Amino acid sequence: MFELLFAKRLTDLFRSDGKRDTSFLKNLPGASERLQILTADLSDPKSFSPAIKGCVGVFHVATPLDFEDREPEPVVTKRSIDGALGILKACLNSKTVKRVVYTSSAAAIPFNNSGADILDEDSWSDVESIREMTRLGASYAISKTLTEKAVLEFGEQHGLEVVTVAPPFVHGPYICPKFAGSVRTLLALVLGNVIHEKISYDQYK
Repeated sequence: MFELLFAKRLTDLFRSDGKRDTSFLKNLPGASERLQILTADLSDPKSFSPAIKGCVGVFHVATPLDFEDREPEPVVTKRSIDGALGILKACLNSKTVKRVVYTSSAAAIPFNNSGADILDEDSWSDVESIREMTRLGASYAISKTLTEKAVLEFGEQHGLEVVTVAPPFVHGPYICPKFAGSVRTLLALVLGNVIHEKISYDQYK
C-alpha cells in the first residue's frame, strides 16, 4: 500500500517526539519530490490539519499501544477516541477529503461469547465481557472496539465516508529498520518461541 501511495504523492506523519529515525523514508527513490513528512500527536488533533489540508484520502493507522495495561483503560480509550474524532473533524474541515480508512483490530470482533463460527462486520467484541477477563492487552481491545464504533458513527452523522479494516496481524514486506511486532509474532509460531507464542495466542483465544 505504501508503494502505491508513494507512486502518487504521500504525506506521512510521525509522533512529534523528535526521536524517530525517518531516514529510511527520506532515502527512498523520488522521496524528495513525492514524500512529505510532518509531525503530529493524537493528543493534539489540530496538529493533523496541516497534513490533511488538500488530501483526498486519509489513512489513520496510529493508536495508543499499551499491551501491558500500564495506564487505566478509560484513559487509553479516551485518548484513542478523542484523537480519531479530532482527525475526522480535520478531514471534514479540509473540504477535500473524500474517504478515511481507519485501522481497527481483530481484537474489536471476537470477544462476545456468541460462540459463532463465522464473524463478520456485524460482530463486535463485548466491552463488559473483556473487562471481566484477566487478559493481556484488555485496554487495547476495548479502546479499539469503542474507537471503531465512534468513527463509524461520526462518518454516518456527518456524511463522511469512513472505512474500517480489522487486521489480526500485519505481515509481508516492510521497509522500516526495526523488526515489526507482527512479523516477530508470526515467526514465533514457526521458530518455537514458546513465551512469545503464548502471549500472542492468549490475546486472541
